[in-house]
Amino acid sequence: MSLEVLPIVGLPEVGAGVVLADLIAERIELADGDVVVVTQKIVSKAEGRVVPIDPDDPGSVRELVEGEATRVLRRREDLIMTETRHGFVCANSGVDLSNVETGRAALLPIDPDRSARRIRDGLRARTGVTVGVVVSDTFGRTWRRGSTDVAIGVAGVAAVLDLRGTEDWRGRVLVGTEICVADELAGAAELVMGKATGVPVAVVRGVDPTWLRESSVAEEVVRPYREDLFR
Repeated sequence: MSLEVLPIVGLPEVGAGVVLADLIAERIELADGDVVVVTQKIVSKAEGRVVPIDPDDPGSVRELVEGEATRVLRRREDLIMTETRHGFVCANSGVDLSNVETGRAALLPIDPDRSARRIRDGLRARTGVTVGVVVSDTFGRTWRRGSTDVAIGVAGVAAVLDLRGTEDWRGRVLVGTEICVADELAGAAELVMGKATGVPVAVVRGVDPTWLRESSVAEEVVRPYREDLFR
């Protein structure tokens, strides 16, 4: 299997009410089985999840972060590690000040899976092709430096591929192997999108057809609290 990752360039600045499926369909010819990766930032902008803050008052950002959290896990100076209503453990509840106007902050979509389904269904209606959609965001990783894009919403593509009970190439039965293919797709797409290139959408082409499915949710990625050894 080989993959091709295609950036979608030339997208205009997105505002509340913009139909992302229209913008994407106008700029690339999609094929059945493609996976469209869309950054959280333009999804939040299109859904009106950009709010005013006082740029001179750090307390206004802190208040916003705490309001978006269901639980505050750790604090260190300006960094607050929280759990969001989605179940994501991340820095500052996903509240983001980059690539938005000064005095504004972008919040995570209320329901990223629903956001992904809306884009997928819109693309199918406009193009007649069936694609997967991943809504991605940039997260840090526990125990590792640096950040990478991960999936916070999915539609039409597996979040986690369960290989337990299958055999490895030596014939051994796998007992604990689950692959987070949605995060892998998000990370692959980020390689052509970057953080400062103005490319918020990419298409991953050549995905294994067994990864595609009608029903999937990003909740599959979130480790249940009872399995979490660190909280």
